[in-house]
Formats: sequence, structure tokens, C-alpha cells
Amino acid sequence: MPALQPETISLLQYENLPEERRVEVFEGIIFDMASPSREHQLISMELSTTFNNYIRSKNGNCQIFSAPFDVLLSRTPLTIVQPDLMIICNPSKLDRNRVNGAPDFIIEIVSPGNPSDDYIRKLYYYKKYGVREYWIVDPVRKTVTVNYFDKNQINIQYSFDAVIKVNIYDDLLIDFSEINRML
Repeated sequence: MPALQPETISLLQYENLPEERRVEVFEGIIFDMASPSREHQLISMELSTTFNNYIRSKNGNCQIFSAPFDVLLSRTPLTIVQPDLMIICNPSKLDRNRVNGAPDFIIEIVSPGNPSDDYIRKLYYYKKYGVREYWIVDPVRKTVTVNYFDKNQINIQYSFDAVIKVNIYDDLLIDFSEINRML
């Protein structure tokens, strides 16, 4: 007897899901998402504030968004994610409901219950669909893994006491020791 294949979902079916249900879709298959922890929220808020202040100070055209906000990476097969933080520098990718195409920069904050989702699955899809830079922030391990896919691929792991350069910008550095003190 052949193995059962999970049922796939269309974009229309996804758009008709209850608004309070948080899911991501990889190649048409739905994956439910857990609510973020307190540490997760603190890290997200600090990073979002840092990026937003930087973009404003430079009068930049990029915009930062935080979850839940959909990113449609592919219509066929349907792949929709909700990164914890993302920066979009091409306003034509934005519509009222989502980002259509890869953000320039994504941060995922690892959930203790499912770290492989960020380290393996999302790494694969973000690289495949053209995200320029992807950070994996792990509050349990107190590490930040920087994946820079533009030109020469970089994959470097830092501790929470490091000052880390944001590669999509020339002069933005994030001091994780400040974030670490809050946790």
C-alpha cells in the first residue's frame, strides 16, 4: 500500500483560512506555527527598532515588517512564509496583503520546539527563492548564524556577545551584547 501523501492547499484556500490561524505553507503543505515566547518577542522588538531607526536615519527606501505578514515565495508549488523580521527594498514586491517574492533580508528567531525548521527547511527555501541575507537567531544557544547569499556565500556563527555586520548595508552593525543583557 503506498504511503499517504499530505493534502496540498491552493492560494485561494490559504487566503480563506481563519485569520487567527498562523500557518506557513511549503510546497502546498500547511505547517502550523506556535506562538512566540517572551524572549522571542524581546529580541524581535529590539532588532525591529534597530533596523527601523537605521533605515529612517539614512532616509532609506527599504521597509521592515514583522510577523505575521505573508511572503509569497512561490505560487506553484505554493510556498508562503511569515518570517519573524524582514526587510524589503523593492516596493513593487509589496501589495496590501503580502510580499510577493523574496525579501532582501530575513531574521528567524528559533523556537525551541522546532529548531530544524529555521536551520534546515527555511534556509533551503530562502536561498532557493533569492533572499540576499538570512539570520538565524537562537536564544537557547545564544548564537546568531549569518547566511549571506549575495555573490560569495557566507555562513558564520556568532555568539550573543558579538557585534555583527548587516551585509546588505555598508555601515550597519548590531551589538548583540545589548540584546543579551535584556534576556
